[in-house]
Amino acid sequence: MIVPARREELLACPACSGTLRFFGAGSTCAGCGAHFETKGGVARLRHARTDARTERVREFYTAAPFPGYRANDTLGTLRARAERSDFARLLDRAIAGDARIVEIGCGTGQMSLFLATGDRMVVGADMTFASLELAAGAAHRFGVPGAIFVETDLRAPALRAAAFDVVYCSGVLHHTPDPRASFAAVARLAKPGGVIVLGLYNLYARVPHKLRRAAAKLTSYKAIPFDPVLRDRAEEPDRREAWLRDQYLHPEEHCHSIAEVQGWFRDNDVEFLRTYPTALIGAPAVEAEELFTAAEDDWWFENLLSQIAWSTTLGREGGLFMAIGRSRTSSEPDRPRSPG
Repeated sequence: MIVPARREELLACPACSGTLRFFGAGSTCAGCGAHFETKGGVARLRHARTDARTERVREFYTAAPFPGYRANDTLGTLRARAERSDFARLLDRAIAGDARIVEIGCGTGQMSLFLATGDRMVVGADMTFASLELAAGAAHRFGVPGAIFVETDLRAPALRAAAFDVVYCSGVLHHTPDPRASFAAVARLAKPGGVIVLGLYNLYARVPHKLRRAAAKLTSYKAIPFDPVLRDRAEEPDRREAWLRDQYLHPEEHCHSIAEVQGWFRDNDVEFLRTYPTALIGAPAVEAEELFTAAEDDWWFENLLSQIAWSTTLGREGGLFMAIGRSRTSSEPDRPRSPG
């Protein structure tokens, strides 16, 4: 069982940011007295009314939670599937065994469950209750006490500011109406010195997918050429359909460059460390011990060339790249940057 005191250290009232007191059927804010229910193992802490565009995204994932679980999934098969990703393996090895982690936009919680090993505490936060029900159900079936799931919204997050060693948010902000503002809400959750891991569609690496999507639209998505993920999932109709919806039919999408994300980091007092894959041309693959350290160089022109090259690598599966930063302490000076 999760120790209630630990939940109280990580979660907060979405209405006033006060301390929540948990009991069997829900929670109550010690500050403003607001009451919130817990249903299906999910703390329902949504407070803000969402705008129409955000509500369309929430309804999109309510209709088809992504990604789904297979009928015969176990914690072992889930971990094995996650470890096919080089980045997931690196991230797991780079995070301390007792870290406090929040996954923003956790969906059905598969990454949260993957990271909830050892003495780690992982909060999976999402605005779609249907997805969170699947996540909490899987955590119960698989016996993962270190993961808890919260229904909340970035406009009024039920998450305590400066409480987390690692803030992980992948594949989420580019589906929000204002990704820059959404990042500001994400950044405030990291402790001083805490790490922020951000996954976004890249402006250049997303081009091959946009071309596939344009061609698919001509056939009303009955024929989708050159998509390796759909091809790999040909024998898994549910997972194939989930990928098709997420990549081709999503109601809100934006793409971003490294330079743009670096601007977000500067505006929110976050030191930019590196990207994954590396944007250093000819550099060796990043090792786990390097993932949360600053890259040796950061030159805008090299970044641009690397992103163009990503269209032939990352572009095969949608063009998602990772940007990694560290929340500054107030005494930290700016790191000198390369000219250009």
